[in-house]
Amino acid sequence: MPFYYRRENPFCIEGGDILNLSHRVLAIGISQRTTPEAIELLAQNIFEDRDSEIDKILALDIPSIRAYMHLDTVLTQIDYDKFTIHPGILDSLKVYEICRGTRKDSLAVVELGGTLPEILCDCMGLDKVTLIRCGGKDWMASEREQWNDGSNTLCINPGKVIVYDRNYITNGILRDNGIEVLEMPSSELSRGRGGPRCMSMPLIREDL
Repeated sequence: MPFYYRRENPFCIEGGDILNLSHRVLAIGISQRTTPEAIELLAQNIFEDRDSEIDKILALDIPSIRAYMHLDTVLTQIDYDKFTIHPGILDSLKVYEICRGTRKDSLAVVELGGTLPEILCDCMGLDKVTLIRCGGKDWMASEREQWNDGSNTLCINPGKVIVYDRNYITNGILRDNGIEVLEMPSSELSRGRGGPRCMSMPLIREDL
């Protein structure tokens, strides 16, 4: 198994900021715990590996605050074309596309325009993407359930997720959107910060 990043590298990066959107596209959060320099180094190592199928990396610049510690606290993929999202990031979110550069060891980086659904559709080759808002349209519920990791879902199969039982508004919206929701007790777990995805370590994923 190739190592694209090592703990001895000089820049900070953490797994909660990395989402595999497809076999070709990787999303990485620029966050409180992951720096742009780390993403650039990771991108160079991935693109140097000619066996890697990843040809595009999306760097999502999210607010650098504790509540949004990692990308997966505000955005997770729950199906081929569905995502949970904390609506609080949408107004300020910037997305950068990173691809191989024209010269050896170089990167091509551009800031993408358009809405997040438009960007995801274009990069993943989809006709439509559904963003399911944590807490729905209720701002207070959204803030509360995001803090309790309502957006941090662990997808164990397309359309099937493990979530905390305390986020009942978000969980209901997920079910309304055809998602199979498996709830786990969370009164103590949520105190330590981190949701079901934070407590997982995926090593191998079947080709779905």
